[in-house]
Amino acid sequence: MATKEFKNQKIEHYKKQFENAKVAVVTDYRGLSVEEITELRRSLQSNQADLTVTKNTLLKVATEGTSYSVISELMQGPTAIAFGYGDEVGAAKVLAKFIKENKKGEILGAVLDGNLMSANEAKKLATMPGREELYAKMLGSINSPASGIVGGINGVMSALVRAVAAVRDKKQA
Repeated sequence: MATKEFKNQKIEHYKKQFENAKVAVVTDYRGLSVEEITELRRSLQSNQADLTVTKNTLLKVATEGTSYSVISELMQGPTAIAFGYGDEVGAAKVLAKFIKENKKGEILGAVLDGNLMSANEAKKLATMPGREELYAKMLGSINSPASGIVGGINGVMSALVRAVAAVRDKKQA
């Protein structure tokens, strides 16, 4: 049986996880073996995320007074929380991919910026592009008009060179 001091240490640990996380995705882990949970943890860790399996009551106490307090609505039955520390969509993407591949588990919802997301909204979060992909798209959008201008100027210059060459050839003939 866990002592009160041990439980308080766990609660403080969870509070730190919530403070550092950008997103928390709640999942039902029923049907997953220890090996599968370990595999999921490794996948999450390689994407700047972490998976926590604990008693719901300890997590509820840890979220009191934080922007994550709304997460208590999702904690019913055996639940695990994936904390995303880097990209806001990274943890959800890894969870959704893992669930799809193993056909076990289920995303129950998420909390992002203090807003509770339903299971469907959390699944949609998993389909959104990540930060790096968005940066690449934005850079491409910014670069596109400049490339068009350069192409247009090159076209005008090429036409001018061809016209001068044609006049030169005509005078030589």
